[in-house]
Amino acid sequence: MNQKREIRTVSLIGLGAIGCFLASHLGPMMGNDFRVIAGGSRRQRLEQEGVTVNGVNYRFRTMSPEETCGQDYPDLAIIITKFPALPQALEDIRNQIGPDTLIMAPLNGVEAEDKVAEVFGWDNLLYSLAKVSVVMKDGCASFNPKAARIEMGEKYNEIVSPRVQAVKELFERAGIRTVVPKDMERAIWYKYMCNVSENQSAAVLGIPFGAWSVSSHANFIREKLMREVIAIAGKKGIDLSEKDMEKQAGVLKDVPPKNKPSTLQDIEAGRKTEVEMFGGTIIRMGRELGVPTPYNEMFYHGIKVLEQKNEGLF
Repeated sequence: MNQKREIRTVSLIGLGAIGCFLASHLGPMMGNDFRVIAGGSRRQRLEQEGVTVNGVNYRFRTMSPEETCGQDYPDLAIIITKFPALPQALEDIRNQIGPDTLIMAPLNGVEAEDKVAEVFGWDNLLYSLAKVSVVMKDGCASFNPKAARIEMGEKYNEIVSPRVQAVKELFERAGIRTVVPKDMERAIWYKYMCNVSENQSAAVLGIPFGAWSVSSHANFIREKLMREVIAIAGKKGIDLSEKDMEKQAGVLKDVPPKNKPSTLQDIEAGRKTEVEMFGGTIIRMGRELGVPTPYNEMFYHGIKVLEQKNEGLF
């Protein structure tokens, strides 16, 4: 289905960092037409305490995974959990997915769309990613709205399809800057290259974004991790290059220097990380494609050691 229609109702699952960013824009504009899917104690906590984003407390309409929509399926479903929670999220949002519901899953990584399509098919699935540096502390999210954006679209967007235009118009009405790249697959791999290098090196070294603006040693490590991603992408026919590395070096200068990548935030908070989706996936793909990944192997195992330390194993 690709015809133009206004997006009037949205269901979202996952009120983590990026989920809070989206919900804080969509919820106030849409009211009860925006609903958050959550069950059990999490739903109760959201209803009683809400979420705090950039110092403002928000309360959203909630629905449990068991509740059905009748014929009131949302026009758009957004799945924005951490990658390890994606399988459960797909089950929990199943009752929200109607025959015409568009689906977006702007998770980290390069396999989210494949995982969603395994459950719901490709027909109503849009590609997407989020670019926003969110700091989560004591259950509160903070970010710079001017530096945040969503990139979304069909796999290729030489011409913007009607349904992509409808979602873009919704987001922009809500104040979410929205970009439609010509090649979404390449855009997703570009972000993945950045995440793999920045999240893993920051988590092991304990450094914030500002380190890459002042330390050639930190950049040496980050770039070695990036080049392994570029090599794998090339084997898959995705055009990433040294120019993309140079572009990201410039982007990093505009990130608040004390902000920390999400994997370092997870380690410091004692949470499980997304390292399987970062280094774990690169190591697996490297073995499948015959691409050596020694830097990713080192940092993957380093983060695993930090997780074990957090678990009290030693």
